[in-house]
Amino acid sequence: MMSQIATAADLLLLAGDLTDYGLPEEARGLVKELSTNVRLPIIAVLGNHDFESGAEQEIRNILTDAGIIVLDGDSYEIEDVGFAGVKGFAGGFGRGVLGPWGEATVKMFVHEAVNETLKLESALARLRTEKKVVLLHYAPIAATVEGEPREIFPYLGCGRLEEPLGRYGVTAVVHGHAHKGSLEGRSSTNIPVYNVALPLMQRTTPGQAFRILTI
Repeated sequence: MMSQIATAADLLLLAGDLTDYGLPEEARGLVKELSTNVRLPIIAVLGNHDFESGAEQEIRNILTDAGIIVLDGDSYEIEDVGFAGVKGFAGGFGRGVLGPWGEATVKMFVHEAVNETLKLESALARLRTEKKVVLLHYAPIAATVEGEPREIFPYLGCGRLEEPLGRYGVTAVVHGHAHKGSLEGRSSTNIPVYNVALPLMQRTTPGQAFRILTI
């Protein structure tokens, strides 16, 4: 797969869950694989798996030391395309978005989703390119988690992440996390959203388990 990517693309986006258990040695293994087989600019966000062992900062350092651009409320421009990225968070979609009401624990949960959305908005505001790509781990719309059990939808993403997309004229959105979701959907402002979770890609397009986007 890595060699396919190296010959097919100009840039590689990694939509989180770069490790299984959030261990630094897993990140080092990934960096070794990428440096051997993919000589392209690489932009990434972390996923929830990368936080599992509390070593997310070390993982981020390993990746950045290898030249990978890790976005966390940051923006990055290559030629005429701008990239904004955050991990995102859970919380549900549409009328089901969880609100900050009741117990302090619920408010903390909602605050995390709001904070990730504000980071995304800040990153988009700094871009000066006409073409803008958003890189997330969690889904910003329900359409790309369709296929997952309905009861876990709220844990696969949050509609709050969709709010800045139309406001800043985003060209496309890429995310992971929903392993049994749908390959693509559209935001309420008709922005294409692509689910590139590796298990989903391997199941639906086994001959090419990655997505090629022309921006």
